[in-house]
Amino acid sequence: MSETDPTQDALARAEELLTRLEATRARLEATEDPEQAIEVLAELSELAKQVEAELQQARREAGAGA
Repeated sequence: MSETDPTQDALARAEELLTRLEATRARLEATEDPEQAIEVLAELSELAKQVEAELQQARREAGAGA
């Protein structure tokens, strides 16, 4: 049974979130509706916070494993 690397797990989650962030950004570029743009911006903000949290987690895990 192999152990998963918590640092790699956090980085993989961050990469997945970045993919979602890019797709959401593309939706923002495609919209001309100001209200929808505001909603998409809120989504982008939340995704960016989640990416930052995963990167911080990866840094903590990397530091704990060193």
